[in-house]
Amino acid sequence: MLCFLRGMAFVPFLLVTWSSAAFIISYVVAVLSGHVNPFLPYISDTGTTPPESGIFGFMINFSAFLGAATMYTRYKIVEKQNQTSYFSTPVFNLVSLVLGLVGCIGMGIVANFQELAVPVVHDGGALLAFVCGVVYTLLQSVISYKSCPQWNSLFTCHVRMAISAVSCAAVVPMIACASLISITKLEWNPKEKDYIYHVVSAICEWTVAFGFIFYFLTFIHDFQ
Repeated sequence: MLCFLRGMAFVPFLLVTWSSAAFIISYVVAVLSGHVNPFLPYISDTGTTPPESGIFGFMINFSAFLGAATMYTRYKIVEKQNQTSYFSTPVFNLVSLVLGLVGCIGMGIVANFQELAVPVVHDGGALLAFVCGVVYTLLQSVISYKSCPQWNSLFTCHVRMAISAVSCAAVVPMIACASLISITKLEWNPKEKDYIYHVVSAICEWTVAFGFIFYFLTFIHDFQ
């Protein structure tokens, strides 16, 4: 446990544990309250109805703050490494930070605008969070390869790129299937024509969300 307190390692560690808890607690409360079907609800479905909406909103807002803090710290670390041993143009690192922060803003929108109350705003925030988040991980993976082997091991680079690739592959069908669903609702019947789109989109959404969590887990060693 002490290794997570070395240097700035507590920042990504707290982000990973807090975000995981946000998804799991909201899901458990929503299922136990009978507000969602236990089988593959959207993440947002688990934060739409009270009391889980309050839990979801508070925890995701703090996750967005932790995400921004983690990304900014990562930006400063790469900036310092690049000054010591030049491996990439500083603009590349800056673009990555800006996209990451925009994704965090999207998370804040998702947390504060429930999908059934203001679906257009909620979906716009989700699109920002997922698309910018995926591009952020891709750019950071490229930076990792450029700084290898001095600042990153080849194994870490491969893990980051693998997570980025899976997230990128999942975000496309997630958006495509979600756009084909004709109505936003919490309860689904397997016989409905849009049900298969809902299932595919939900699977991809959970995949991308936990892809982000596992990706930030790889930052802990760097932040030490």
